[in-house]
Amino acid sequence: MGRRAGWIAFASTLATFGLLGWLVVNAPNWPAVQRSFFNGDEFSDALPAVVWAFRINVEMFLIAEVLTLAFGLGIAILRSLPGPVFFPIRLLAIGYVDIFRAVPGILVIFYLGLGVPSLRLPGLPNDPFVWGIIVLTLIYSAYVSEVYRAGIESIHPSQEAAARSLGLTRAQSMRYVILPQAVRRVIPPLLNDFIGLQKDTVLISFIGVVELFRAAQIKEAAHFNFTPYLAVAVVFLVLTLPLTRITDWLIARDRARTSSGART
Repeated sequence: MGRRAGWIAFASTLATFGLLGWLVVNAPNWPAVQRSFFNGDEFSDALPAVVWAFRINVEMFLIAEVLTLAFGLGIAILRSLPGPVFFPIRLLAIGYVDIFRAVPGILVIFYLGLGVPSLRLPGLPNDPFVWGIIVLTLIYSAYVSEVYRAGIESIHPSQEAAARSLGLTRAQSMRYVILPQAVRRVIPPLLNDFIGLQKDTVLISFIGVVELFRAAQIKEAAHFNFTPYLAVAVVFLVLTLPLTRITDWLIARDRARTSSGART
């Protein structure tokens, strides 16, 4: 039965994509679209330059990821501080998260990446690469902090009560009891955020960083052909699809673990 279902799924998939392909290649303007967007010679010419420029995206992503993990965790902890005395700190943290989640990333990039360096304040960097990292860290720390906060709030209050009864302070309870469990629970959603961070490194091209998207723009402007953008898509597919499958596997594993724990 399983083999028969597999063959049916394979046949239906083949037929569906075959029909879509036939419709595309038989469209009236397909030859012109192929020359402009799927030109093999242009793809071969652009791919080495795009792959070489991708190292900038990787450097930016890795640095911003580390900073985002630390800064996002700090914001989540500030939002979790109890008592009325910490209300101003919680309010600032909430305002930060709300603003950077609400404003489109491209606007944040323009205002911070172009506006702040234009002030020419002493000590501020002018390198667009540095500002790209700063902007990506600020934007994604808002999202990551909410993931952390959900993990912290998923820990039952009895865990902290037990830790406090053993003589641990609140800070020690957070560090040694709550955070290790919370971080372990939110690894899959964190990976989803970092897939988005990886893709959004192309937005930094708008403030002058020559990464893979800007390299594709240069090729497109030189040859009046859009195929270099296909090379950008291929590079991201090769890198992102394995990360997506790993994230799905982690989510399925956690779901199975939770289900088995509930049954026992």
